[in-house]
Amino acid sequence: MTANPLREKAERLRALHAGPRILVLCNVWDAASARIVEEVGFPALATTSAGIANSLGYADGQRISRTEMAEAVARITRAVAVPVTADMEAGYGPTPESAAETARAAIAAGAVGMNLEDALEERNFIDINLQCDRVRAAREAGEQAGVPLVINARTDVYLAGIGSPAEQFAEAIRRANAYREAGADCLFLPGATDAAVIARLVREVNGPINILAGPPTPPVGELERMGVRRVSMGSGPMRATMALMQRIARELAESGAYTSFTRGAISYAEANRLFSGRDVEP
Repeated sequence: MTANPLREKAERLRALHAGPRILVLCNVWDAASARIVEEVGFPALATTSAGIANSLGYADGQRISRTEMAEAVARITRAVAVPVTADMEAGYGPTPESAAETARAAIAAGAVGMNLEDALEERNFIDINLQCDRVRAAREAGEQAGVPLVINARTDVYLAGIGSPAEQFAEAIRRANAYREAGADCLFLPGATDAAVIARLVREVNGPINILAGPPTPPVGELERMGVRRVSMGSGPMRATMALMQRIARELAESGAYTSFTRGAISYAEANRLFSGRDVEP
């Protein structure tokens, strides 16, 4: 029987959630950022939906189409050898059928994991039972394609900030455990940054949890000691790159100097070496 390389990558990605070390994902948004992160030595990559959307001229929040997002993911997966998990937002539609179609698009693009959010827009949460059906539909689409898609089910309870801290915690646990029961491999709780809250989430969520890194978030080593299995950067690296471009443009406009992009830049030869011998779309 011919080996399925995507199945093998999916199994490798799933195994990374089980240790022995925390899975650290430095999110990427194009082939160049993906190759840089891969070459540093990360065993898997995650895309950022906001980073991809911004790079293609869209605001975040499903303004970009499923097709354009999948095309961007495909350019990334073709550029690297490690497993890629794709941030496919809320699945580009509210139904189980839309989630399944998005899962198929992610797999066709070469991804072996997928984020699936439970809010179509800020504070507009999908009914928990419907979201469970959407998780099941994405899982089934992967199985039908012969790829055990690694589903990172995201709940935006903490980002929305609705209710008291106790109410937020209870709802986050309720949703995360329901999604796990529906077949999610990992539970993503962006906005949870307090160490004590994260430690409680680890204890009460019945599966691996993903924490979003940022200035208030405990460092990777502390998260690992708490039992967090996955930490990702979201659009942070992309926004930091945008800030560098902003500094370059301002310096050039205001003083005519070049130091912002000539100091510490990757050389022309190094940039080309990253893609030497690779069939990557321009």
